[in-house]
Amino acid sequence: MNAKLAKASQGPAEAAPDEANTGNLVPATASRYERSSRSLKHGDTFAVFDHNGDALASPGNPEGIFHRDTRHLSHFALTLNGARPLLLSSTLRDDNATLDCDLTNPALVLDPGGEKLKHDLIHVRRTRFLWQDACYERLMLRNYDEVQRTLKVEIAFAADFADLFEVRGTPRQRRGTHHTPLVGNDRVLLVYDGLDGRTRSTALRLDPEPQTLSGQKASFIVTLAPHQAQSIFIEIVCDGRQESRNPPSFTFFLALRDARRALRYTSSRAAAIVTSNAVFNEAVRRSVTDLHVLLTETPEGPYPYAGIPWFSTAFGRDALITALETLWLDPEIAKGVLRHLAANQATDFDPAADAEPGKILHEIRYGEMAELGEVPFRRYYGSVDSTPLFIILAGAYLDRTGDLQTVRNLWPHLLAALDWIDRFGDRDGDGFVEYGSRTAKGLVNQGWKDSHDSVFHADGRLAHGPIALAEVQAYVYGAWQAAARLSRKLGHVEDSLRFEQRADNLRIHFDKVFFDEELATYVLALDGEKKPCRVHSSNAGHALFTGIAFPERAGKIVSTLMAQSSFCGWGVRTIAASEARYNPMSYHNGSVWPHDNALIAAGFVRYGFRAEAASIFEGLFSASTYIDLRRLPELFCGFARQRARGPTFYPVSCVPQAWAAAAPLYLLQSMIGLGFDPDKGHLTLNEPTLPPFLDEVVLKRLRIGPGLADIALRRSRSQVVVDVLERKGGVKVLTTN
Repeated sequence: MNAKLAKASQGPAEAAPDEANTGNLVPATASRYERSSRSLKHGDTFAVFDHNGDALASPGNPEGIFHRDTRHLSHFALTLNGARPLLLSSTLRDDNATLDCDLTNPALVLDPGGEKLKHDLIHVRRTRFLWQDACYERLMLRNYDEVQRTLKVEIAFAADFADLFEVRGTPRQRRGTHHTPLVGNDRVLLVYDGLDGRTRSTALRLDPEPQTLSGQKASFIVTLAPHQAQSIFIEIVCDGRQESRNPPSFTFFLALRDARRALRYTSSRAAAIVTSNAVFNEAVRRSVTDLHVLLTETPEGPYPYAGIPWFSTAFGRDALITALETLWLDPEIAKGVLRHLAANQATDFDPAADAEPGKILHEIRYGEMAELGEVPFRRYYGSVDSTPLFIILAGAYLDRTGDLQTVRNLWPHLLAALDWIDRFGDRDGDGFVEYGSRTAKGLVNQGWKDSHDSVFHADGRLAHGPIALAEVQAYVYGAWQAAARLSRKLGHVEDSLRFEQRADNLRIHFDKVFFDEELATYVLALDGEKKPCRVHSSNAGHALFTGIAFPERAGKIVSTLMAQSSFCGWGVRTIAASEARYNPMSYHNGSVWPHDNALIAAGFVRYGFRAEAASIFEGLFSASTYIDLRRLPELFCGFARQRARGPTFYPVSCVPQAWAAAAPLYLLQSMIGLGFDPDKGHLTLNEPTLPPFLDEVVLKRLRIGPGLADIALRRSRSQVVVDVLERKGGVKVLTTN
């Protein structure tokens, strides 16, 4: 480096809003669908670019490179002779390893004398990926003209070092200090001193050396003979990782090799899925690769970060549900989630973080605003359902794997979680688990529908807490049942019987208080005065998912959820169209969430309603056929399905989102009735059914203990025939009809 750092003055102060009651709702100042954004992720780094591969700084725009909740590059734009290239195509590889953008030149004036270059003669390919806190890019230009051409290639860049919550729309009163960029012959260092005492940096290296380089722009003069190609390599490193001695032209290929190897290793753990439907195969491949990209290695094992751009961090609820959805495919995910959440379980009271002993994490944040307490999410425990879901996943993990040693190691944490349900979850001793934030900055609603207006009465009045949600009681029932199974396996017979009794008592009490004959379903919640929120909601489907519903209730609940006011054709709406706060464009009051529907469909199958589950599966699959890269987003709008038209997108939906990516995988497992008995080495298929769009499903490398099996399911008139293609390790495949 050949320049010295100098401090710049702070920007103007802005008033900070009250962060309470906002939930995970993201202010929609611009729709991501307008810009056809492309996302990359590795570890604690993610990036969002437009279809050209640029990041164009503007208010409310989430584009850029983010590392540990800070935007390390907010502007990154390519021009040819001062003009933006024209887009040819832009896509992610099937394995999500790289973003490839194919561009070409517009009509250009090349010099002051007026020499012109017709459009579509220079091809530009941008290949970009993330690996170990860095972004790597190869910019390759090729001349398809008949004569030699000289172009000025410029790359403009900037780093605002904005906190993720700022980018989401939260203004700040004060910010830290930006240093004057440190510029060398082939590199630039951008540095920011945060108010939290941390220095954050972004280092750019370029190969070859540009003709001119400043703290905002690199300029290259590129001369290309006919059909000649030339490459420019760019390396962008976040937060002071040790600089390589090798040039970016070398590190690009080395990092690309390592990134692809890591993806192949991760994917080799999971079972493979091939079906008779080519489009569904594309959707499944994208789901699996999205999950692999979102997986982040922690000291405790792989952990699926929730989603890009807003939730690329460890969330408790999201990861637990994602692990449940993928448990049949790759149980290592569930193991990593359980161990990581156990390592971060609350052990003390901390009202500012909504923490109580035994409670399971809601989310972790590493940005400046979290470190300063401007938002409460540094290590935040404000979700009421993560704790029972933690116990449910532990029981399901043992059922899937037979891994008793991991359960033994987790047992103190599971007992602490059960103790939280008893001592702190049930705030008023009425037998139900309620929530209410201990801090004014915390989430006012702490179920999975955590918008400020997502829990309300039939007349539209918002419910006030402590609030007991229907699905949370269902999760607690599932937790007691899981605890009973786990205790029995560990030899704690008396505890097992006690936990079973707790589950039975809760089931009876829940049915008495929550089931509403007139609504023909469970009420959404009980408010702080124990008055029911008599609202038709998708929450009732989660009661079927865990089995708390008595069999005689199931038919009514299914009919209610599949009625036209609730089932829009793409899926079950979060809130029925008949309700006072219904809005199909809202975050939680009328939208369609894939993970929500996957859990509901699993509940339908549990009670024998396979045709209705198949309708949900078909709706979500059909929606994916209209969506870029066949990706199911976090949510989409709940407008009624119409012929020859796709779903309406939600403007700031996260894509990819872990539990949405996993939804088709869980739907497939539910439909074919796939189960595991690791003690006996049995794979079971209970009344397997295929949805209308699938005639055949082949599952390869289904692992159970030391064995594995490949199986095929084929439609034969009204039946599904199961063929065992290969077995190893004494695995047996059992089918019941």
